Amino acid sequence: MGTVIYVNGRFVAKEEATVSVYDHGFLYGDGVFEGIRVYHGRIFKLDAHVDRLFDSAHTLGIQIPLSRPEMTRAIIETVRRTGLRDAYIRPVVSRGPGDLGIDPRKCPRPNVIVIVDTIQLYAEEAYRKGLRMITTSTRQRPVDVLNPRIKTCNYLNNILARMEVNLVGVDEGLMLTTQGYVAECTADNIFIVKSGRVLTPPPHLGILQGVTRQTVLDLCGPLGIPAGEQILTLHDMYGADECFLTGTGAELGPVVELDGRTIGTGRPGPATLRILGAFRELAAREGTPVYEASGAPAST
Repeated sequence: MGTVIYVNGRFVAKEEATVSVYDHGFLYGDGVFEGIRVYHGRIFKLDAHVDRLFDSAHTLGIQIPLSRPEMTRAIIETVRRTGLRDAYIRPVVSRGPGDLGIDPRKCPRPNVIVIVDTIQLYAEEAYRKGLRMITTSTRQRPVDVLNPRIKTCNYLNNILARMEVNLVGVDEGLMLTTQGYVAECTADNIFIVKSGRVLTPPPHLGILQGVTRQTVLDLCGPLGIPAGEQILTLHDMYGADECFLTGTGAELGPVVELDGRTIGTGRPGPATLRILGAFRELAAREGTPVYEASGAPAST
């Protein structure tokens, strides 16, 4: 059916999806967004993503002109109109058009966009052989500057870190806090496995609390794998038995090298592969149905 995009209550073709150049999302990165996956015609963890979108907007003082149920229906209907059964959804809420100053009071109405397309961050081979990472010199922003838990449209810090990754020619970059603790990757959360335990940095260090991250923590219990949050350093990373990253786009990506040091055996580890398998089984059977759902298209 082609790419269909929701723009402020209208469903338009990709080429017709436009916003004003005076939109403060474009001018200043003043907005919020989510990344959501569709598997086999079902939207994975839709409610959790919509909740986080509204929470981020609330912190920035952006009043989304849709209720949560209306936003949910808009997302479902946009996917339905594309005809895709496996897809990536990008809802975006910007501050809206204003003037060339930064005052948000000059932006009377936010823009609400829902993009549905496909995505593949890593080749399938990477899930079999593993990813290579470096530690970037670009640090994660501390929570007293701009809390990374807010999923804003301003990703410049992460982009600078990603540029370092590209220069070296590896797959991902690990970002530390300004105190030198492990935070997250440029676009993913990070986990290690050590002595049978799955560990990930706690939110108070300044990370995005990923939906996939939480799904992994929830899956470990039924799998009989101890899991929890712990402050980690590079020493912990280098000495890990296994390592993997998580994100909506990446799902679970095994990491086999960091800063030229081999992690574990240099191959995706057994715990990582068990969790990845359980995640894919969960994603295949659970989620909000798109093509069986009812309800009229949402409008603003």
